[in-house]
Amino acid sequence: MSKGIVVSVVASCLFAVMYFYTSLLSPLDGEEIFGWRTLLTLPCLTLFMLASRDWPRVGALLARVRQTPALLLGMLGTSWLMGIQLWLFLWAPLHGRSLEVSMGYFMLPLAMVLTGRLVYGERMSRLQGVAVACAALGVGHELYQHGSFAWETLVVVLGYPVYFVLRRRCQTDHLGGLWWDMCLLLPWAVYFVAQGPLSTADMAEHSRLYLLIPVLGAISAGALISYVLASRMLPFTLFGLLSYVEPVLLIGVALLLGETIGPDQWLTYLPIWAAVLVLVLEGFRHLLRQRRRPA
Repeated sequence: MSKGIVVSVVASCLFAVMYFYTSLLSPLDGEEIFGWRTLLTLPCLTLFMLASRDWPRVGALLARVRQTPALLLGMLGTSWLMGIQLWLFLWAPLHGRSLEVSMGYFMLPLAMVLTGRLVYGERMSRLQGVAVACAALGVGHELYQHGSFAWETLVVVLGYPVYFVLRRRCQTDHLGGLWWDMCLLLPWAVYFVAQGPLSTADMAEHSRLYLLIPVLGAISAGALISYVLASRMLPFTLFGLLSYVEPVLLIGVALLLGETIGPDQWLTYLPIWAAVLVLVLEGFRHLLRQRRRPA
């Protein structure tokens, strides 16, 4: 399980890097960045799966679709849900909505924990319960203060649990399923790149994009691969709680990009940050127990 924790933290760090990296891709807009990210992530993912011998999973899923055509509807659903999240993640930093998306990622672990408890009957440890209580306090303050959440927040906090549950129901919660999710997004990716505002003259004026765009694909592939591997290695509840690492980093990126936390928001963020500290404490305790076990 300790390996899964490390992989999850690596995924969070890569997502935070990509969040900031988007700001370097001007004058690309969110839709065109989404298109390039999808087009470049798929080859990187393919190479990784060939090297790790996971490629047969792609063919196995295709064989399952031939036997059960209705499975294709579920795969289209997971692909569509992923596409929305990928687009929003790249769109928000360019439109000053990073904090709203970050709030969604803060609330996401709570939603994942509740999903694990209600859908899969998973139990929480004592410290996990404390972390959930702290997060619930912050979420409750936000609701009391504003009465609702921004649409960007709701898309994240409701979309991801449905995505992961649907992947498990379809038995596509592996790298082969991720490959098909990305593959089914290709028509949209090609459309957004073809219709994007960036012309050949713009590319010549912003020649750095010839390097920055391919690097975006590598970062994206590394983040998604790590995220999916972590989801397979960890219980649903622990996987959800470890997702607290990412929004902490995203808040830092949002502040670097010039956004600010208002005075009325501190009572929302502080309890959630306390939940992160509790989770870190449990992670250290788990690692210590692992080391103390006899070989």
